[in-house]
Amino acid sequence: DANRQISEYKFKLSKAEQDRTTLEQNIGRLEGQVARYKSAAENAEKVEDELKAEKRKLQRELRTALDKIEEMEMTNSHLMKRLEKMKANRTALLSQQ
Repeated sequence: DANRQISEYKFKLSKAEQDRTTLEQNIGRLEGQVARYKSAAENAEKVEDELKAEKRKLQRELRTALDKIEEMEMTNSHLMKRLEKMKANRTALLSQQ
């Protein structure tokens, strides 16, 4: 009976050692995954920061372009009014002659 118990305990010890080895392998695999995920997260944050900076830059450029368009439209409107006045003056001068 003692031999059977010793044999049973040896079997349980062997099984426990196998389980420990399996768990250690799982720990190593999971630590590797954590490292990869952490690296991916850091890279994603870096890309996000770069994209935010690019967005701010593009928004500044857009505002500048819109301001320039508004300025050019005002200049165009002013010049069109001057042209109309010049045409009216020319017409008036021609009609007087």
